Amino acid sequence: MKKKIRTGMTLAATVALAVSGYPYASLTGSYAFAEEKDTSAKEVTLRVCNWEEYIDLGDWDEDETIDLESGDIIGENSMVKDFEEWYYETYGVKVNVEYSTFGTNEDLYNMLTLGDVYDLVCPSEYMIMKLMAEDRLVPLSDHFFDETDENNYYSKGVSPYIRNIFENNEINGETWGKYAAGYMWGLTGIVYNPEEVSEEDARSWKILDNPDYKRQVTIKDNVRDSYFAAVGALKSDLLTSDSFRNDPDYRQKLVDEMNDTSPETIQAVQDYLQDVKNNAYSFETDSGKADMITGKVLANYQWSGDAVYTMDQAEEDGVFLDYAVPEESTNIYFDGWVMLKSGIGEDKDKQQAAEAFINFNSRPDNAIRNMYYIGYTSVISGGDDPRVFEYADWNYGAEDEEEETVDYDLAYFFTEDTDSEDYVITAPAEQARRQLYAQYPDADAMERSSIMIYFDDAQNQAINQMWVSVRCFNIHDVPAWIWTITAILVIVILVCLIRNMKKKHTQN
Repeated sequence: MKKKIRTGMTLAATVALAVSGYPYASLTGSYAFAEEKDTSAKEVTLRVCNWEEYIDLGDWDEDETIDLESGDIIGENSMVKDFEEWYYETYGVKVNVEYSTFGTNEDLYNMLTLGDVYDLVCPSEYMIMKLMAEDRLVPLSDHFFDETDENNYYSKGVSPYIRNIFENNEINGETWGKYAAGYMWGLTGIVYNPEEVSEEDARSWKILDNPDYKRQVTIKDNVRDSYFAAVGALKSDLLTSDSFRNDPDYRQKLVDEMNDTSPETIQAVQDYLQDVKNNAYSFETDSGKADMITGKVLANYQWSGDAVYTMDQAEEDGVFLDYAVPEESTNIYFDGWVMLKSGIGEDKDKQQAAEAFINFNSRPDNAIRNMYYIGYTSVISGGDDPRVFEYADWNYGAEDEEEETVDYDLAYFFTEDTDSEDYVITAPAEQARRQLYAQYPDADAMERSSIMIYFDDAQNQAINQMWVSVRCFNIHDVPAWIWTITAILVIVILVCLIRNMKKKHTQN
């Protein structure tokens, strides 16, 4: 039986997590480069910090079993507990995993700045670049990339598309892939109610300040995502023009335009976001999902994984939402595992355990468990293991009796041979604009995707000041009578100053 709806983290699971103290609990496993077990090794504590609700916590019901051609998959225990047991069984070393979470990249950075110590963390691409630039990271070991080791699931199974991005983007002459291993990825876009919002409107960032949807749209409550959307809206005519799209250097020019931090652009973004603030229902980080499901809003700026969750949950209530990728550009985002010098340091036991944690989560069956549980898309395509593609087909493949279908090509993600016909899903036609499209965007959407690059201190200071102005004070909200009184007071003060100056001059 195909199961089309993911569970996500349920309220019950969240409560159980809090009651058990799981974010700070001891959960066991470890990894060693040595081929023989070393039972005399000391017990290792591995401090892991990940996004909230971003790993499989287990406790699946039996009817949630993922029944693939290559075998069934079910999450009985938490992924962390399974890792601990697997590590001890495989290498004979105990690892206590202290698992905690953060809400945003900025929250994580502030936690590190305030002295919190972690060994392994999972920030997004621009924060990875920032940590690289600040020399805070430990490089992945040579052994981590040894594909002859059967337990190195990441190097054997990462999507060639994702591997290429990590190997071809650099900070200070060093590639992302030297320091970071991908975890989840996706595109940003707009979840919308097609009964109330046209696809044309949803396919542009300009929907955020479109007065037709006043108080019916939401935007992300963080500076980088909101800045990106604002730039896309402001430069819409340029970004969608044929001359720009057909430029031989389109890909690089797109990145340059979407990461423009010139003073003129920052001021324009501030003005635009202040207009959006007046038009939007809210700036939000997580509440937009519930607001779409309940119908409080009609369009929600969303990360693709949350978009999948939102569409799934709304569908359970009989509401069918769609997903659109703006024509101007979309952010291709990555969350990836990196090891911190402040935690790992020179401790090889910790590094071995940290790299093993990455590899265990990259094992195809575990990548599927995490995808099923959280709704995001793993960077793992599986290599020679067919289960990840089988899972995509299990989720989205059309039933035999369905008439309106499309052939949805995923070759770009699963193989270096983009002409291969081995990775085509025959899916219901609606999935070309719904969950399948959100989880595995088509090649056209990928073509107009751009990364968020690392901003230096001066750039960050400028856009952060802009953000403070947007979130804390909106000049457009000031009533006309306030401006009138202010002008009168200024005139009165000036008149008084002039009179005093004349009086002093006469006395002299």
